[in-house]
Amino acid sequence: MSIVDHRRSHSDGKPWRLCPFWQSGTPSSSFSSTRNLQFQGQKSHENGVESKRRTSNKVSSVAKSLLPARRRLRLDPANNLYFPYEPGKQVRSAVRIKNHSSSHVAFKFQTTAPKSCYMRPPGGILAPGETIIATVFKFVEQPEKNEKQLNQRSKVKFKIMSLKVKEGTDYVPELFDEQKNEVVVERILRVIFLNAERPTPALEKLKHQLAEAEAELEIRKKPQVDTSPKVVGQGMVIDEWKERREKYLARQQVEGVDLS
Repeated sequence: MSIVDHRRSHSDGKPWRLCPFWQSGTPSSSFSSTRNLQFQGQKSHENGVESKRRTSNKVSSVAKSLLPARRRLRLDPANNLYFPYEPGKQVRSAVRIKNHSSSHVAFKFQTTAPKSCYMRPPGGILAPGETIIATVFKFVEQPEKNEKQLNQRSKVKFKIMSLKVKEGTDYVPELFDEQKNEVVVERILRVIFLNAERPTPALEKLKHQLAEAEAELEIRKKPQVDTSPKVVGQGMVIDEWKERREKYLARQQVEGVDLS
């Protein structure tokens, strides 16, 4: 009887109430929490990717700064300047400079001993593929009294710098000051003395390069031949046909006089 009354009491307009944990609003809040967790995870992943990208860019920029700049000039010899050892005299060395880039390049010499050394030419501009042999002059001082043998290495150094320029640019040393951020140090050459009385491959090569440099200098000294047509008066061109015709007429007049 009590059981029937208990059922009846629940059927008399008093519906069953579920525990708040199982109410209809709870599943949606759980779904929301899941979505928030997913969003936070995705955002954390994106932040991680962005952080890695920034770190990678920073590392690559540091690596680029540590890498040596790409050289525009090829030198021969590549690391040294060879001079014959003749104390008390001015001696010469030579270095072949070739522009192996695809742009016009200005080059410039510097030395740690400007009072005893100078270069010819001290600088210039080379077109792509162009080559020049520069001559370097140095005064060799007398050795110290306690110096018994030839000291091949010298403390004197030469630095060759390059700068990319536009075609048609006139060379002036100030170019390297105006665009110093674009200047590349190509090589630092050390001075090596050779025994002038002992034939070696390096000494023979030096003599050959010096002869080439002198030949190039003589060619540059010669005046350029003017191949353009000669112009006299107001734009009148003397051509070979007119000159020959005048000579022919003059000869005919002379022959006519003789016959008379």
